[in-house]
Amino acid sequence: MSAVRADAVRLDDREQRVPRLAIDSRTLERGSLFWALRGEQHDGHQFVPEAWRRGAMACVVERQANIAPDGPLLIVENTVTALQEFARWYRQQSDALVIGVTGSVGKTTTRDMLHAVLSSRYAGRRSQKNFNNEIGLPLSLLDLEAGDDFGVFEMGAARIGDIQTLCQIARPEVGVITRIGPAHLESFGSLDNIYQGKGELVEALPAEGFAVIYGDDDQIVPKIASRAKCSVILAGEGPGNQVRATSVEFEAGCLRFQVDRMKFSLPAPARHYLVAAICAVAVAREIGMDRQDIAEGFENFAGQPGRCTIERLQQLTIIDDTYNANPLSMQAACQTLRDWPGRSNKLFIAGDMLELGPASQQYHYELGAAAAESQVDRLVAFGEHSQHISAGALAAGMPPHTIAECRELDSLLTVLDCWLEPGDVVLVKGSRGMRMERIVDWLKKKGRDVRPDRELPATARAVA
Repeated sequence: MSAVRADAVRLDDREQRVPRLAIDSRTLERGSLFWALRGEQHDGHQFVPEAWRRGAMACVVERQANIAPDGPLLIVENTVTALQEFARWYRQQSDALVIGVTGSVGKTTTRDMLHAVLSSRYAGRRSQKNFNNEIGLPLSLLDLEAGDDFGVFEMGAARIGDIQTLCQIARPEVGVITRIGPAHLESFGSLDNIYQGKGELVEALPAEGFAVIYGDDDQIVPKIASRAKCSVILAGEGPGNQVRATSVEFEAGCLRFQVDRMKFSLPAPARHYLVAAICAVAVAREIGMDRQDIAEGFENFAGQPGRCTIERLQQLTIIDDTYNANPLSMQAACQTLRDWPGRSNKLFIAGDMLELGPASQQYHYELGAAAAESQVDRLVAFGEHSQHISAGALAAGMPPHTIAECRELDSLLTVLDCWLEPGDVVLVKGSRGMRMERIVDWLKKKGRDVRPDRELPATARAVA
């Protein structure tokens, strides 16, 4: 463990191959290495005895924790720094092509689509869940195995310098940047700073690597592409893109498009999945994959729960887009409802978008206007900014009796009890901190027993 400058205590001197690394003692497998990390809610050092009981080969702990040496220990100054150093060293031992993915929206979908497409020919890994920060990325890198040809890793950022740190660990050779917009605006400080931070990915790429960037954003080239020392491929629908999607059609959960007369189709719940798809085509073509391989990969694509997942129940259709929200992804949600086929009533449950700073009121007002323009039949605004959402919807011409403001979950559920009708399509979206999945869970139970038209509660204000 010289890679992390650790002092070994009661550790067998013989070389041992670590089959798995664990940061949660509850899921630790016998023979794993337990890494004690300090978090906001828990301190992993408290669970070192449990890790030993479960068969950990050793525990990585901080010197200041003063853990009694009742089992094998690797003692370091800082366990997070040590994890990053270990992952950096481990990455250097791998011959896999490492692909970094960042952006304000669509990172996870693009990551998963790239993995599906590349896996049609090659063996590879991807970061799991939302493992995209200074802890999640190292853990994902440590999943790489000797026979892997590639790894696709999501990179998140809340401030300038975050992506640079992640790139120093992962050393990506290929970078993909999706759409950029006002996400984590409160911590970044400005939209220009977001471009600056996301662009750290292309700056980190070697000259022999390449970047694929969503080219329909007219700020991308001057603010990001110009900073690369490698080749840059613009991908999108506009005429200025080297990889351009044309003849785009979206119908009944199927997205179809062409690139240079090559036809592609894939299962997708919404049209905005095209951004991920065209970026995947660009990467695949650049590394030598043909149309058949790419098409096969698209067939195997499956999205993540909470990211525009569609569930059809007996009396309702739920579009679960609860994982997170920012102004760009909310616009995409409105477009999803606008494009929804048929004559069913469309109900949009819009939760607060967090971490937007001083511009928060304006962005929520614009969300309400976008919801009205998407021609939803009913709008339920949920959270501290519900009045700003409803104000925007009213100003855009949405009838007052079709809008409700709710600060509390109980009143929101009562509104739904009053408004839901058999056959409704309900889209639920809001920031992670709003815990919008609670509403989806309620809808799933309610979806078999919809009885509308009861009176609205006093705690839920129907705008009038």
